[in-house]
Amino acid sequence: MTPNDIAAKLAGLATKYHAGDVTLLAGRLLLSLIFLHEGATLATHFDAAAKAMAALGVGLPLFVATVALQLGAGLSIATGLLTRLGAIGLGLFCLATAMLFHTNFASQNELLHFEKDLAIAGGMFVLAAVGAGRFSLDRLVALYLHKRQRDKEMTAALLAVENQFSVRLPV
Repeated sequence: MTPNDIAAKLAGLATKYHAGDVTLLAGRLLLSLIFLHEGATLATHFDAAAKAMAALGVGLPLFVATVALQLGAGLSIATGLLTRLGAIGLGLFCLATAMLFHTNFASQNELLHFEKDLAIAGGMFVLAAVGAGRFSLDRLVALYLHKRQRDKEMTAALLAVENQFSVRLPV
């Protein structure tokens, strides 16, 4: 078997078993994990976290919005519901976090956090571009809406046929 034959066989298996969609699912779950964990931690330790954020200049409304974004968009990405919107929100959040809190490049730790935030933002923007994939609530909603539209069209067509053949009685 030649390398081209092996590559073709692997490509066929990947297509058959939806490897791209499985990879998107795994990527979505891994990307969402950090935000779900952090959001849940902030929510369960709300008072202490709010005080720590206030010391960094983050007011209570912005802190609450941050927790809501992390939990809401994290769930959005994990479940694959409104994935693109959640990914854009978290991608912008990561860019803002990098620019506002991790710019002391003299500290190796801060540089690492800056680069991490940029990498996560990049992953989020890629996810926003490609969507959630086959294994997502986005796909189930799209299939439901498509079926509903077909049902409406079928009903309209049947009513048109029925009206065409209906017997009109003289009055």
